[in-house]
Amino acid sequence: MTSASPAADTATSSSPSPSAKMSHREVLQALSGLLMGMFVSIIAGTVVSSSLPIIIADLGGTQASFTWVVTATLLATTVSTPIWGKLADLFNRKLLIQISLVIFVASSAAAGFSHDPGTLITFRVFQGLGAGGLTSLSQIIMADILSPRERGKYMGLFGAVMGVGTVGGPLLGGFLTDAIDWRWNFFVGIPFAIVAILLLQKTLHLPKLPEQKVSIDYIGTVLLAAGVSLLLIWVSLAGSQFDWWSTETIVMVSGSLVILAIFVIVEFKAKNPIIPLSLFKNRTFTLAVVGSISVGVAMFGTSVFLSQYMQLARGANATQSGLMTIPMIGGMLISSTLIGMVISRTGVWKRYMVLGSVLLTIGMVLMSTIEYDTNFALVSLYMVLLGAGVGMVMQNMVLIVQNAVDPKELGVASSGVAFFRSLGGTVGISALGAVLGSQATSLMADRQKDLMAAIMKLGEKGQAVADALTSGQLPEMNSLPESVRIIIESVYGQAVADIFLVAAPLALVTIIAIAFLPNLSLSTQTNHQRMSSKTAHTESTAGDELADIAEASIAATPRTDSLEVVRGSGDDEAPAR
Repeated sequence: MTSASPAADTATSSSPSPSAKMSHREVLQALSGLLMGMFVSIIAGTVVSSSLPIIIADLGGTQASFTWVVTATLLATTVSTPIWGKLADLFNRKLLIQISLVIFVASSAAAGFSHDPGTLITFRVFQGLGAGGLTSLSQIIMADILSPRERGKYMGLFGAVMGVGTVGGPLLGGFLTDAIDWRWNFFVGIPFAIVAILLLQKTLHLPKLPEQKVSIDYIGTVLLAAGVSLLLIWVSLAGSQFDWWSTETIVMVSGSLVILAIFVIVEFKAKNPIIPLSLFKNRTFTLAVVGSISVGVAMFGTSVFLSQYMQLARGANATQSGLMTIPMIGGMLISSTLIGMVISRTGVWKRYMVLGSVLLTIGMVLMSTIEYDTNFALVSLYMVLLGAGVGMVMQNMVLIVQNAVDPKELGVASSGVAFFRSLGGTVGISALGAVLGSQATSLMADRQKDLMAAIMKLGEKGQAVADALTSGQLPEMNSLPESVRIIIESVYGQAVADIFLVAAPLALVTIIAIAFLPNLSLSTQTNHQRMSSKTAHTESTAGDELADIAEASIAATPRTDSLEVVRGSGDDEAPAR
């Protein structure tokens, strides 16, 4: 036993102590680069939201182009998120987030040189690849620095950055579009990105991951990307390029399902699967996935069309559109910050997530009642409720999964939740974009008589207006005569409201999923501390088991040596007698 002590002491001294805890100042220093990286990603993602109708109109795009510019980024983000998460379990997380940041901002800057919708969509795909890394890695690195119980206390910082970036992005984008040129929307993030990379290099010091043999699931990655992409392409094209019930639908949906079925088979056999199917044995992970899909549809699939509502239904310009979405962002910021602090102080989380899902559903239902001339105070109230619900649910969904899974699977589990949330958002945008286009066309046909009457009253100018409306491109509302603009605004106001009505039932799924989540206590250890504690416990248990086996072996062995001594004594004495 004594001979083993020096080795044990050496091992203890060479490995970080699982009980080591960072001070508040050290945590803030470590988070500074991470916060700046998140700010860059949010700014670069939201800066175009209020300007996108103008950008698409300037590039000669259609409603399908508008949808694809958004969908392309979310598609790439969705497909790449689990890949980044798996890489985070195998490689240096600090280097990975720096690489993702470079990819994100470089492609964003390149998008600024686009001269047609196709080029813009292509660069948005690369932007989505970087966004996938920033989305998953920021949550994973947080778990390395902070315990689940502490995380809520610092979520206010992330909420503030998210709020400033989400509110400031559209405002900045609107200002740049109105005052200079929309292309500067894509260049503005570069200085922030350089600062973020430098801060990450200087301030972020993560515990070293245990060495392990690296094995990447290339086949699974390709199959996942192909299956999901084909499904999302079908969702975005159905209803516009071909009918929902058509040969194209059968081919694309069947092909996607076959590819995904093969992916599942491959994942069962893969040594290091990109999405370990064993995670679905964890009830918390499975229900969080279900809830995340519906949250993604509700959040991404509806909020992305708010800028269209503000500009096409309420006649706002790009800057005004950004200002008019502040109520939703404010509700999300305040609820995520306050609830995060409460969760850190009390350790109670489930009741607040249930409340958030209820508010999300109520907000959806109320938003489905809006029209082009609805009192904006009421619209603001509806947006606050919707934003508050999202703020309570979205970040905490990742938190409870990280708290429930094995520390060694933190990366893939965190990115798994983000993946299904992005998947829901991408499907939501594509499907709801198709609904918006279909509804706008149908409603426009119903108002065709009124529209033609208004155009006829314009005399010679009427032909130019008619040509603009029949080109298939999104109209520039400020250039339309008032009599025509009112009709277009009423059509788009009703069409956007229908989107919220379609998405509202999915919010009910979120309520059910959260209600059945196991109410586990939040851990007070960081992921590294949990991993170290688990390793120490495993080694201690193994040592105890070996000691028990040795003692049992000794007890069960016959005492042959003693018997031989006694027998030998007797034999030696016999001749003497």
